[in-house]
Amino acid sequence: MNWHRVGVVARTDLKQLIQARDFWLPMVVLGAIFFLAIPTILLLAVTQVTDANIVEQLSSTLDVLPARARAGIPATTPVGRSSYALAVFLLAPVAVVVPLTICTAVGAATLVGERERGTGEFLAHSPAGVREIYLGKLIASLIPGYATTLVGFGVYSLVVNLLVGPHVGGWFFPTRQWWVLMLWVVPPFLAFTLSLVLRLSARVKSTAAAQQASGLVTLPLILVAYSQSTGALFGAERLGVAIGAVAWVVAALALSRGMRAVSRARLLGVADGI
Repeated sequence: MNWHRVGVVARTDLKQLIQARDFWLPMVVLGAIFFLAIPTILLLAVTQVTDANIVEQLSSTLDVLPARARAGIPATTPVGRSSYALAVFLLAPVAVVVPLTICTAVGAATLVGERERGTGEFLAHSPAGVREIYLGKLIASLIPGYATTLVGFGVYSLVVNLLVGPHVGGWFFPTRQWWVLMLWVVPPFLAFTLSLVLRLSARVKSTAAAQQASGLVTLPLILVAYSQSTGALFGAERLGVAIGAVAWVVAALALSRGMRAVSRARLLGVADGI
């Protein structure tokens, strides 16, 4: 395995992605909506409530949370408790939907796009081996989604602390469960999803077909990842660590199987089957 060649493949793809404004601009907008616009609107709506009846209703909604989650909410005003629960427990989709969507969009086009751009033959005759091409494409697909997630997570943390912090005694976010979620649970789900998406991209004949097929694969994975991420936040910290460990094992197996299953012809989409 020549990691320099892997890096060349990844850098080439990333440079092409940076130059494609019509591709990455919608991804930035998507991240801004999930990490900035929606949290700001919802948290402002909750923290600015003054009507006593609405405050009581908000407080009663906390009863739907698991007992372990309710125990972690600070003993403060009903508005503070409700906004804390919303920020920490109920906005978990932002940590799952955004990176999976972006990584899938990039990964679906990364291999079949070589043929559409007319660069597939050059890649086929390059010194890079099949595994090096596969890993380079994987890294190039993973970086945009996870980088957007980290930047968006920083923005989301700032919004939460500015809007909710004054109601719960100061800045508190990210919590330990969220650190585990972002650094340990989300990455293997991304890697596993991309291992499937890249193999689909190598098989189909067009970018549109790759995106449609990838959507069918990633939709159930988004649901599974969201359910596991929510469980990691609601449960004990060790539960998140356990979920992440299992996800890493599954991702490693999927990546290994993917590298063994593909050939140069399949990676370039000139052979049938996965």
